[in-house]
Amino acid sequence: MKAARMHEYGQPLVLEDIPIPEIKPDEILVEVKACGMCRSDVQLIDGYFRKYADIPTPITLGHEITGVVHTIGSIVPKVAGFAEGDHVVVAPGWGDGICRHCQIGNTHICPNVRWPGFGPVGGFAEFIPVPARYLIRVDKRLPFETLAPLTDAGMTPYRGIKKLRDAGALAPDRIVGVFGVGGLGGYAVQYAKILGSGARVVAFARNPEKLAIAKEYGADHTIDIKGKSSADISKELEKAVGRTDLDAVIDCAGAEQMVQLALSLLSISGHYVDVGLVGDRIDVPLFPRVSREQTIGGSFWGNNTDLAEIMALAAQDKIRHKVTTFKFEELNDYIDRLRVGEIVGRAVMKF
Repeated sequence: MKAARMHEYGQPLVLEDIPIPEIKPDEILVEVKACGMCRSDVQLIDGYFRKYADIPTPITLGHEITGVVHTIGSIVPKVAGFAEGDHVVVAPGWGDGICRHCQIGNTHICPNVRWPGFGPVGGFAEFIPVPARYLIRVDKRLPFETLAPLTDAGMTPYRGIKKLRDAGALAPDRIVGVFGVGGLGGYAVQYAKILGSGARVVAFARNPEKLAIAKEYGADHTIDIKGKSSADISKELEKAVGRTDLDAVIDCAGAEQMVQLALSLLSISGHYVDVGLVGDRIDVPLFPRVSREQTIGGSFWGNNTDLAEIMALAAQDKIRHKVTTFKFEELNDYIDRLRVGEIVGRAVMKF
């Protein structure tokens, strides 16, 4: 089968032919139809994660995976309901099944987690073996190229918005800010409208084209932050919503300057959730965080329940996308494009 593998950090992927992997009795072999490209693919190649997990090479990249059931393992129970030809998405974050996080369904934060696309198997290959419990059947009428991004770009902000909702930060009299309207932020705007209990949504970004997409996806207001101080942005926010601060923030960038800006606009008892990883360290004043009793948290990817809920929304045509498809042979070209920020929305490799 064709596979795109990284043999050396900092070097282009090698597009090569390798054997189709055998499956274990509890696994299903999925024929990959589409796999989304993510900024973390670029970060993996460029060595961003090595200080946290130095993954041995070769690595088959690609973690936003959708395809068709090809072969079913011998002990996959019939009640699981899988049949050859079913359309499926792959839930990332394969836990050990025994830790306290796995026991409550949060397999993606298992201390012994395995990630497709960050090891021997990944979605930039024609086939991938997947433990049956990490596959979700989907409506066959949904295009593969729109399903693939939902397994990460579409799931990560969904979980973040749920955390804001469950913390009581969203209500009809509240203002929620979406910072960074890239691959994740476009989805975050939509989820803020769906799950926000009537909260008004303000999108913040530097790119007018991305802000236009945010408006198209339902943002009540958009603010261009390029070249502006926090005080200037606060004044624009007041003109838009009658207030200078935000009750809730979902940060889809995670760049140091964006974090500093978002926290400078956070209200008393405000809630901030970061899902972005553009930067690596932040420097923010501590006293306002304590004296204003703000809650700052992270949200990482999502679990099977999150993905199943997103698939239900997709089946109801409640999620909109901006997707560019490309061929397997163009992988390295699109990695370079993503590295320099040329891609608006999501890029999806389609076999």
